[in-house]
Amino acid sequence: MMGDMLIGPVILDELVTGKNYLHFLQNGLSEQLENVRLATRSAMYFQHDRATFHYTHLVMQHHNGTSANRGIGHGSTINWPPRSPDLTPLDFCLWGWMKNEVYRRKVDTRDELLDLIMDVIASI
Repeated sequence: MMGDMLIGPVILDELVTGKNYLHFLQNGLSEQLENVRLATRSAMYFQHDRATFHYTHLVMQHHNGTSANRGIGHGSTINWPPRSPDLTPLDFCLWGWMKNEVYRRKVDTRDELLDLIMDVIASI
């Protein structure tokens, strides 16, 4: 979520590990940001929760090399304490609304669930 724009969604087919997340940062993120102005991209911050794959050595090395001083989260320029009472924009509005919309209908397969998620995203 960037301002009034929703970027994504990105659905990874494999279990998210540091290696898979790094691959996304190096190869998939630029595709997600192609409609975002360069001035905005060069000034944006990355906010991470405490998911372990966000903080593997290779991921941190990548962030330090590509977006140094523009991180929000554990060990970043702007620290985000664990279990912070401050909500991110995604926590505050998007995830709860999406969850309500997605779980209105029962699905039987992963493909049905992914289709439903994409439909809800498209409706935003």
